[in-house]
Amino acid sequence: MIQDEIGISTQTLQWRCIESRMESKRLLYGRFAISPFRKGQANTVGIAMRRALLNEIEGASVTSVVIKGVKHEYSTIIGIQESIHDILINLKEIILKSDSYELQKAYISISGPIKVTAQDIKSPSSIRIIDTTQYIATLTKAISLDIESNIEKDRGYRIDNSQKHQENLFQIDAVFMPIRNANYSVHSFESKTKTKEILFLEIWTDGSLTPKEALYEASRNLIDLFIPLTNSEKTEKNLEMEKKKEFDMPCFPFQFVPIDMEEMTKDIAFKHIFIDQLELPARAYNCLKRVNVHTIADLLNYTENDLVKIKNFGKKSVEQVLEALKKRFLVDLPKSKNYLN
Repeated sequence: MIQDEIGISTQTLQWRCIESRMESKRLLYGRFAISPFRKGQANTVGIAMRRALLNEIEGASVTSVVIKGVKHEYSTIIGIQESIHDILINLKEIILKSDSYELQKAYISISGPIKVTAQDIKSPSSIRIIDTTQYIATLTKAISLDIESNIEKDRGYRIDNSQKHQENLFQIDAVFMPIRNANYSVHSFESKTKTKEILFLEIWTDGSLTPKEALYEASRNLIDLFIPLTNSEKTEKNLEMEKKKEFDMPCFPFQFVPIDMEEMTKDIAFKHIFIDQLELPARAYNCLKRVNVHTIADLLNYTENDLVKIKNFGKKSVEQVLEALKKRFLVDLPKSKNYLN
């Protein structure tokens, strides 16, 4: 049976990477199985995840270029094998990863004869070039090529608006999507006389992030979209209670305390993320399961000292848990309850 072959639980919703490969620096592939779903649920999640993968994940791209001494996109320069248009297309295809939401600038300043590739780009530390072998142009004579590129981080596509052209500044149709393709399929199986479903997700990325990272980010983006809806009823009830208090209590100065949406999002999300995603060694994982720690939210109820007290849970296991929490969710456990607010 499919669920036996991939080792998927038939009790609680879990995911597992069942295939991963690097086809090239600019093409990574991952296949994931998520189960068990009730009949019909897997298709609902599959549609949402595919759309989130293709539309909601951010990436970096060259959005405009200045080439010294060039005023027209379709110009040609004696000593350069490519036309300016071809150079712009090659720059557009450079795969980048940006850690900044600010406009970043990268430069090429080189003299020929030489073959120009992505390794000749000088960029700030916040920009990483995924494949430095990507081709840009060939200088066939002893001439100089000076290029200034503007790099931005966004999502989806950005179509060049020719009406906003400035002299010597060439706008580029930017592709920010780091996901090359995403597919899903649904398979049914019987579990205790009930029909359950397994969702298989296939993800191809451009190398600026791994398929697993793409899966995490798409999931977080979907959670962020729905969190305001889950809180709307609570907000309405709070407003009704406040109105009632205004009639029942004397009028005193009142200061509204805004809800920390980010913390609320984390709290709710952690209740639905199982400790399987920490990928802990079997010893640490089994010890946590024995004390009914099934989700990240359960684990966050513990301190470092609490973990040490768990039977057969040694110092090394504590370090493994702390490292996994920090690496995957940027969360630190307090040393003891004295450090809690």
